[in-house]
Amino acid sequence: MTPTAPAQQNKAVSKMDTLKNILSAPSVSEQFKNALKENSGAFVASIIDLYNGDNYLQQCNPKEVVMEALKAATLKLPINKSLGFAYIIPYNNSVKDQNGNWQKVTQPQFQLGYKGYVQLAMRTGHYRFINTDVVYEGELKQVNKLTGEIDFSGQKTSDKIVGYFAYIELLNGFSKTIYSDVEKITAHAKKFSPSFGKSGSNWTKDFDGMAMKTVLKNLLSKYGYLSVEMMDAFDSDEEKGFDGMGDSGKANSKELAIDDAQVVDEKETTNETATDNQPKPDF
Repeated sequence: MTPTAPAQQNKAVSKMDTLKNILSAPSVSEQFKNALKENSGAFVASIIDLYNGDNYLQQCNPKEVVMEALKAATLKLPINKSLGFAYIIPYNNSVKDQNGNWQKVTQPQFQLGYKGYVQLAMRTGHYRFINTDVVYEGELKQVNKLTGEIDFSGQKTSDKIVGYFAYIELLNGFSKTIYSDVEKITAHAKKFSPSFGKSGSNWTKDFDGMAMKTVLKNLLSKYGYLSVEMMDAFDSDEEKGFDGMGDSGKANSKELAIDDAQVVDEKETTNETATDNQPKPDF
């Protein structure tokens, strides 16, 4: 056994204890109760389970993990990976220290899966249909540039995925479909996602899921009925630096009421996924 093994084990235990202490603090537990009412206890337990089962998330500051989890709580979305609604993903961010030198710091980040967007849209009570899926070669028949109508009545000719679509229909009769081919989605990801191309990135592990999420988010933001809750979700679900907006979700150190919470200036960060072996989210 190497001499550093006991120290590493103690560090992991210490961070877990710190996480539990933060979650049990009255100022913090009260915020989860305000957001989730009688379901707050189960949600807090899911945070502990998530943190305990993810070695890479344990490299993050426990306070920051709780801050990101609070974003999911305010949206009333579970963070269990197997459900695919929302995730807390560790990233290796390049952060400037007080001396202006860049250093790597593992930080957690709240992200929505496309199921989360569907769930939030359904809650508004204004949607009759919401759908997003892949488009195989041969299925896309034509696109009417004038009306925006898209015809997918063609016959599938192979298992090659050529694009992705999202569709909504409101109760008032309004409907809209958008389609993006693989090349357009790839160009978008290269331009706006700092983690694109990294071996541990969600774009690398589950390109189809991320692409469907992208077209659905684009459709809802441009043509959908947006509740205040959905607008908050759009703000929260951004990679640091994505679209030049940064992470502007509601949960922050003041709301979390942790006096010594450390919040990094996101204008001086760049990010990538924490590890090549990071567990894959089920988008």
